[in-house]
Amino acid sequence: MNPHGASEGYWYPPREGAQPGAVDVINALREFRTSESAMRRRTRSSAAMGETDLLALRYLIDAEAAGVGIRPTQLAARLGITSASMTSLVDRLVAAGHVTREPHPSDRRAVIIRPTPGADEEVRHNLNQMHKRMLEAAESLSVEEIKAVMHFLSCMREAVDAVVPGDVVGLR
Repeated sequence: MNPHGASEGYWYPPREGAQPGAVDVINALREFRTSESAMRRRTRSSAAMGETDLLALRYLIDAEAAGVGIRPTQLAARLGITSASMTSLVDRLVAAGHVTREPHPSDRRAVIIRPTPGADEEVRHNLNQMHKRMLEAAESLSVEEIKAVMHFLSCMREAVDAVVPGDVVGLR
């Protein structure tokens, strides 16, 4: 067992040898993802919002900073949720004072969703220290290390994006 409780041979057999290898990298990535998931649960609890609510709010804050108005259908597509779930999500965020519904500037039948100024502050308050520590960790890397990490993460994203239904059998 490692310090995070993960078995070294969970998916891959335990390795022999002093030099770290690819399996060690995969295990370290798995441990990071476990820590990140736990952090997201803690953040949801402290913010009294679900993960989808936080993702929606972050997307809306980014869009607002870019000067883009977002329709509920666009947000639903981005989050991969149904229109009924989108309606519930927006109703929750409006009731909590995190977003407003406003008339679309060019389509009288449509609305756009905008974050309230307080929403950005709350998200930043909840995540600011974590982002500061993450930036410090990234800034400690050399240029060569940064390039290697970026290449690795890009390759991992491509590997994960290539997963299709049927690749993961028996996991429900």
